[in-house]
Amino acid sequence: MRTDRDPSAASTRPGGVLYVVATPIGNAGDISARALQTLREVDGVLAEDTRHSRRLLAVHGIATRLSPLHDHNERRVATQVLRRLEKGEHLALICDAGTPSISDPGLHLVRRVHQAGGRVRAVPGPCALVCALSVSGLPTDRFVFEGFLPARRAARRRRLASLRSETRTLLFYEAPHRIEGTLEDLRDLFGGDRSAVLAKELTKVHETVQSASLEELRDWLRMRSEHVRGEFVILVAGAAEESASSAADDARTLLVELLQELPVSRAVEIAGRVTRCERNLLYRLALEISGKGSKEGAGL
Repeated sequence: MRTDRDPSAASTRPGGVLYVVATPIGNAGDISARALQTLREVDGVLAEDTRHSRRLLAVHGIATRLSPLHDHNERRVATQVLRRLEKGEHLALICDAGTPSISDPGLHLVRRVHQAGGRVRAVPGPCALVCALSVSGLPTDRFVFEGFLPARRAARRRRLASLRSETRTLLFYEAPHRIEGTLEDLRDLFGGDRSAVLAKELTKVHETVQSASLEELRDWLRMRSEHVRGEFVILVAGAAEESASSAADDARTLLVELLQELPVSRAVEIAGRVTRCERNLLYRLALEISGKGSKEGAGL
């Protein structure tokens, strides 16, 4: 790869560079000039689905060799990639859409390269969660991304229960065949009047960004269930600060009673089932109440 045109690649350290390259999430025009230059000049491209990525490269007249890197082979391929980087090859990592390693393959590889002392460079661009957040109208100064929720309902509800008092804007990805069930769980655990946004087909012709309460969004989606295709981004307004504070106060009151009869771990377990507060919060409160918090903190 000709590195003289890319300042980020200039270095006296030996070995190649792994470029993490973002690609369009829908609109083919959203790929950057730097991403195209990188894909054109690297020695190889690691792609989640080579058939899909081959079409993208062909549109831009790029003939760089593609190799598969996906969830099922990433750990094995990572070792081969390290060898190639050690030989001085420059490689690009892409996924089917958006930014690699964000709920897509790539995290293990990037971690391995760092552990080996290699170089990883970002070629930024589209990312569905950032795109959805920017047009949602929900607070953007503090947010938390939870990725895909568990597929099984019981596990999904437990995860959501732990987030009920979260005051930051919440973002989730969800598959079309689970979207209705997830909205129902969100309504049940967060309350039907909590503000939320559903986003799908972002940057495409039929882009949809629907803002309403969780109750209204569930009803809106039911009327369109036969047209539900493609992955969703769900955005949910954080809990009101006073609501989170009230939940913590209730948990503290319960823990005071439980800790008179039970050890910390058991008291936290029961309080979690009753209050649905996050376990870390309950554990911290329990240590404070039992007088162990300051002792453990002093040893950190």
